Amino acid sequence: MSEFTGERVIPGEVNDDLWAEHIARYTFAARYVSGRRVLDIGSGAGYGVAELSHNARSITGIDLADDAVWYAREHYRLPNAHFVQGSATALPFRDQSFEVATAFEVIEHLVDWPRLLAEARRVLSPSGVFLVSTPNTLYYAESRARDGPNPFHVHEFEFAEFRDALDEYFPSVGILLQNRLESFAFCPNQAIFPPIDARIDGTRGSPAEAHFFIAVCTSGAPAELRSFLYVPRASNLLRERERHIQLLFDELGQTKQWLGDVIADRQQLLLNHEELTRHLEEQNRWALQLEKDWKAALERIAQLQGELLAQQAAGTEVARKYDLKVAELEEESRQKTQWALGIENRFTAKAEELAETVRLLDRAEATVIERTLWAQRLQASLSDAETQLQMIRDSRWFKLGRTISLGPQIELRQEAVSQGAAAGEAKTELPAGSKD
Repeated sequence: MSEFTGERVIPGEVNDDLWAEHIARYTFAARYVSGRRVLDIGSGAGYGVAELSHNARSITGIDLADDAVWYAREHYRLPNAHFVQGSATALPFRDQSFEVATAFEVIEHLVDWPRLLAEARRVLSPSGVFLVSTPNTLYYAESRARDGPNPFHVHEFEFAEFRDALDEYFPSVGILLQNRLESFAFCPNQAIFPPIDARIDGTRGSPAEAHFFIAVCTSGAPAELRSFLYVPRASNLLRERERHIQLLFDELGQTKQWLGDVIADRQQLLLNHEELTRHLEEQNRWALQLEKDWKAALERIAQLQGELLAQQAAGTEVARKYDLKVAELEEESRQKTQWALGIENRFTAKAEELAETVRLLDRAEATVIERTLWAQRLQASLSDAETQLQMIRDSRWFKLGRTISLGPQIELRQEAVSQGAAAGEAKTELPAGSKD
């Protein structure tokens, strides 16, 4: 079931006064729809379409809310009525599709409300009638002074503004005032309600005091404006009001009890206020002392900041001297590093020279050993030769050959051998640094 929000009237879910306020407009409109094609713009739950369907040839209800359209289709399955979902500012119908259009309590909900009037004029036949209503903003604001503005209303109208807006779209505009009246009914005690005669005194009122405005607009000849009285179902209005007054008295008693509780709470609040005042005074004294200590702390902070600045300046000077000393040491270290690199290069050259000398000495030593071994072998050969020579000298054959002047010249060859031995001994004595 669709939820009642206060703006959408659902039969059986609103009080009798609110129901009568809305259904009265449709009973008023029923006088204009007999045998005609009717459009109800903003049809809501569909009760208005059902009310007009008794006289209309056909009637269409249109509403933007899909749940409202669903509710209407489920509860009002009438042969000459159907419901469509759509916007009041963009009606999905051809031009001049209807002879009567109603828009009750719709225009104040629209941002682009002039489009509603333009669309209503478009879908009506040249002799069609447009019935449109809206609350009087002067009375509405007064009645809602406690609750505040209606959150569902975008734009509300005063009488003159409402009339001027309708005049822009319809050549003929007549506006009736809708008000709730008190009356006295004389009715027989029977189920069938007989015809009724009525006398209406002083029901006109003024636009500023009216509850609602309901306009009858046409594009052709002005429609006949006749006062209309709707009497809702009520047996004894006085008794209902007395019961309502009794309810108000009960609420007043509850209000008095609530007021007594409020007064008692007020007394307790006053006591609490006095206690809080004393506590606040103590807090103020504490705050004053805290402020005094805070100011002293600020002075001490300023003093410490001065000392810190002086220490920072001294530290900066020390750092500057340290930087100079570090630069001096770095320069000295650079020079020493260069000196050490020079020494290292000289040591490297000397080491290479010493290594070369060692290699030469090793070669010379190997040569000496080789020549010594050679000299030793030569000496051995010489000794063998001397031994053989001596043996030859001692040989009788040698002696015989010398006698007869035959044989080799042993003396010369021995001298040559002696010279060769001397040469071999001399070759073994090499000077230092020789490479042979």
